Amino acid sequence: IISKRNRRVAGNQSWANVRNLNRYLLSTNNAGLDRIFSGKEIVKATNNFAKSNLLGYGGFGEVFRGNLDDGTTVAVKRAKLGNEKSIYQIVNEVRILCQVSHTNLVKLIGCCIELDIPILVYEFVPNGTLYEHIYGGGSYDPLPWRRRLMIAHQTAQGLDYLHSSATPPIYHRDVKSSNILLDENLDVKVADFGLSRLGVSDVSHVTTCAQGTLGYLDPDYYLNFQLTDKSDVYSFGVVLFELLTSKKPIDFNRDEEDVNLVVFVRKRLEEGRLRDVIDQVIGKEATEMEMESMMALGFLAERCVKETRQSRPTMKAAANEIESILHGIAYDYEP
Repeated sequence: IISKRNRRVAGNQSWANVRNLNRYLLSTNNAGLDRIFSGKEIVKATNNFAKSNLLGYGGFGEVFRGNLDDGTTVAVKRAKLGNEKSIYQIVNEVRILCQVSHTNLVKLIGCCIELDIPILVYEFVPNGTLYEHIYGGGSYDPLPWRRRLMIAHQTAQGLDYLHSSATPPIYHRDVKSSNILLDENLDVKVADFGLSRLGVSDVSHVTTCAQGTLGYLDPDYYLNFQLTDKSDVYSFGVVLFELLTSKKPIDFNRDEEDVNLVVFVRKRLEEGRLRDVIDQVIGKEATEMEMESMMALGFLAERCVKETRQSRPTMKAAANEIESILHGIAYDYEP
């Protein structure tokens, strides 16, 4: 009886969120979405959410490949039925993505609120995630150094747009390599805004319970519950370490004191041994100028993951520095 009651309460809360989404779309003239999809269109596009179309899944729900009647391939995200947190994240993602437009942010095409749970429809990004390219175990060719720098720069540009150009500013709150999608040209589309929060103009931080992913979570935010743009900067610094070392943010196969990648690399930096942890795929045959650029990115990453947020650069400053590093190696790649 208690279990049934709990499911009924969860269902009522979920529908309250869906109704809120419906009212939001009506009050904002569909909030700038390209389309509001019918349930029939979604079921047809995904072949009734066939397992063969499943692209990925997680705490948020599932993502399916879909084909619209006009031939457009899309990604369809479905929340978990009865999971209040999952449905809230879907609703939150609509609110966030309706307010942004940037070449390095995934585009939300539309949504559907006719089915049992809300559905989001995104542009299809065909080349997987940065995580898969770094740790895919042969699924993809290793990323060359210049491409890694370009991915870092494009990610920084997308996050800088959220922090500096969106009004009010937007804090992503879950920056990680598995939320960085790569298109057919290996260009970046930052994704998954389910945990994102709107900032408040003229206020330095938002007070909120710490959420994010282990290994990427800003310790200052975790301890003080004060979310700022610098929380994203910390997570971005961890991604830079991943690009540089091809090592996971948390890995219990490393020595106990080196389980955390930030601690592991910071120690090598203090010892003057950063070269020792650079991924051999990019480091083994690097030119002198390329090696200098790898060191420069490592030092930037270390500043991004400083313990206190005041010591970290802004995303704009990080983007500008990576652009400068890219320019520094440009002639190495000239024919």
